[in-house]
Amino acid sequence: MASLRDIVTSASINLLSAFGFLMAFAILRIQPFNDRVYFPRWYKKGTRSSPTRSGAYASKFVNLDCRTYLNFLNWMPAALRMPEPELIDHAGLDSVAYIRIYLLGLKIFVPLAVLSFMVLVPVNWIGDTLERAKDLNFSDIDKLSISNVPDGSKGFWAHIVMSYVFSFWTFYVLYSEYKVLATMRADYLASETRRPDQFTVLVRNIPPDPDESVSEHVQHFFCVNHPDHYLTHQIVYNANKLASLVSKKRDLQNWYIYYQNKFERTSKRPLTKTGFMGLWGTQVDAIDHYTSQIQKLNEEEAVERERVKKDPDAIVPAAFVSFKSRWAAAVCAQTQLCRNPTLWLTEWAPEPRDVYWDNFAIPYFELTIRRLITAVALFFLIFFFMIPIAFVQSLANIEGIQKVFPFLKPLIRIESVKSVIQGFLPGIVLKIFLAVLPQILMTMSKIEGYPSISALDRKSAAKYHMFILVNIFLGSIITGSALQQLKTFIDLPPTEIPKTIGVYIPMKANFFITYIMVDGWAGVAAEILRLVPLVLFHLKNTFLVKTEQDRYEAMEPGSIDFPVGEPRIQLYILLGLVYAPITPFLLPFIIIFLAFAYVVFRNQCKSTFMSRYGSESDKFDYFLLLLERNVVVCLCKVINVYDPNYESAAAFWPDVHKRVVIGLFISQLLLLGLLSTKKIGRNHFALLPLPVLTIWFFMYCKGRFESGFIRFPLQEAMVKDTLERATEPQFNLKAYLKDAYMHPVFKSSDVEKSDFTFEEEKSPLVATTRVATKLSPDVNSSSPVQSDA
Repeated sequence: MASLRDIVTSASINLLSAFGFLMAFAILRIQPFNDRVYFPRWYKKGTRSSPTRSGAYASKFVNLDCRTYLNFLNWMPAALRMPEPELIDHAGLDSVAYIRIYLLGLKIFVPLAVLSFMVLVPVNWIGDTLERAKDLNFSDIDKLSISNVPDGSKGFWAHIVMSYVFSFWTFYVLYSEYKVLATMRADYLASETRRPDQFTVLVRNIPPDPDESVSEHVQHFFCVNHPDHYLTHQIVYNANKLASLVSKKRDLQNWYIYYQNKFERTSKRPLTKTGFMGLWGTQVDAIDHYTSQIQKLNEEEAVERERVKKDPDAIVPAAFVSFKSRWAAAVCAQTQLCRNPTLWLTEWAPEPRDVYWDNFAIPYFELTIRRLITAVALFFLIFFFMIPIAFVQSLANIEGIQKVFPFLKPLIRIESVKSVIQGFLPGIVLKIFLAVLPQILMTMSKIEGYPSISALDRKSAAKYHMFILVNIFLGSIITGSALQQLKTFIDLPPTEIPKTIGVYIPMKANFFITYIMVDGWAGVAAEILRLVPLVLFHLKNTFLVKTEQDRYEAMEPGSIDFPVGEPRIQLYILLGLVYAPITPFLLPFIIIFLAFAYVVFRNQCKSTFMSRYGSESDKFDYFLLLLERNVVVCLCKVINVYDPNYESAAAFWPDVHKRVVIGLFISQLLLLGLLSTKKIGRNHFALLPLPVLTIWFFMYCKGRFESGFIRFPLQEAMVKDTLERATEPQFNLKAYLKDAYMHPVFKSSDVEKSDFTFEEEKSPLVATTRVATKLSPDVNSSSPVQSDA
């Protein structure tokens, strides 16, 4: 069991490691040959180019200006002084809301730590239970925990009262932050410039019509039911195969440019082999080879493009429908369109860059089945996580390798090789499996069929949060295999589960303190280096980069990794809420992590502000957060590194709020279970109202704020529409929206847009077969509009 001295030693090592990583980053980030690694976003925006330095040849690769090495930590006060409106303006509301998760943790835990050390630590310290016990191993940290209070003591009332104080304070902070974020979102949407998604609704599960095409059916329906506000629409095509052909052709064109440039430099026709990556096969003229390959793909692409245009099966029963005003779009997105609630389903369209086109090809009726199968698969992945790991690792030992690859037996018998296999291979396999876990969860979310990247991120985050809750939190508390843990939960009555887990909670405080220092303190500093992207960029730049396009893609700025980063922060918040009334000594370690991460994020946005206005001085360093010491995942990196995939205006905040409430609820149940073992009679029942109050608080906040993150107020929409009509009366909205939701493979083609876009441009109503039938003598003589209505 770790003593206080052990914890101090570990803290010193981690702090020194963090300082070392900071120093390494301060040196690496100002080297010219690393510029594309630490400033990729500005290269992609075209506002930054490779640094040029006069003087010695070495200055092209190494910074020889000693003055730039002195500006190390002066970014911290500057980062904290930057006003939040500037952060929103220059980094986006999503980034600012993500920063406020750290601020939320600080607001909760700083007062909790002060109160805990003033009230609970003295009560725990004077208990003397551990010192009077015989043959019991304990540390100084245990003396500060609830374990040191004797059974039946009235001192437990301090823990009960403080649990109420902690809960009400958490309620207050959560409510205040929810209110602030709701206001920030409303203000952001009100001040935001015109975007296509403000006027557009995604319509899914369009019913088939025997007499009309999907496009005609959509136009007819909305001309009838929204006659004064309907503007235009874009049907959705299943162009996944076409997209793969376009991507393949882009790669071939890149190779062609490479060999063409090589020929121009050397005046010698380059040669290549027809096999994989030009490594084997028949040797041919490279330029002629890739010219023929591109021509062949052009023909395949043209055939597939014609098929998509003419094949009715290539049209998905979904469409992006645009309206003349935000008000009309809000009405349509937030109402039921027909009697059957499963048809003509509407929701706000994601912004164009947020659309995940691959999922539109999934038939709507499959979505429920897919989500059921995914839920079952997630259950088995979470509770039987060690089974696939054990299976994979069984293949990573000597016996498994000999069985699968018998021809390697002579090599395996070498003592050094045998030592490597036994000592490293199983651990490496485990690391690799953990590294691909986030991608597995993202794949499961994609299978569920969500139509936007932001929705995929939120659903993946929910899965990862559940995984962390079971396998890291509960799995670290209840020892044993996954099957044994599951058996424990199944065999116990539901009322006994909090008691069983609560007993183990104080014993694991030392483990979680160590985890926070390694993963939180040293982890943040280690990831500042952006070591993996740094190494990968230089490897690609040395061996794989052929053209400027390759170098552009090798930078890989990525985007906010919300599916992994947010659940990991929630783990720290959960640990703080659980241990605040039990082992308060853990709280300062969480506060240090949250404060450091918060300052780093503030600095990142400040660097964005400076870069945007052309200042490339070294006044402000920017840092990268949490690339996972085991290369499992990366946290949200700096704004001037990342190139965001979308802006959701903090639509994820209800999920953040919900997970903190879940953590608070769990902490209350575990404290209730723990106190029930302390022989205080029925006094522990005084905690029973707390979980009930927590559920009520969650439901109240859900009703009070959540609609603001889902719907758009009609009043706000009307104000914005009125202001826009007054300031830009001649604006051509139809032209602005014309190809906003066209599939990217069509945008990049030379095909006439009219082949794929809005067919209603020629007439306000489509003269369809169904309309002609309604006008025949055999049918009532009502007008087409009246009949359709």
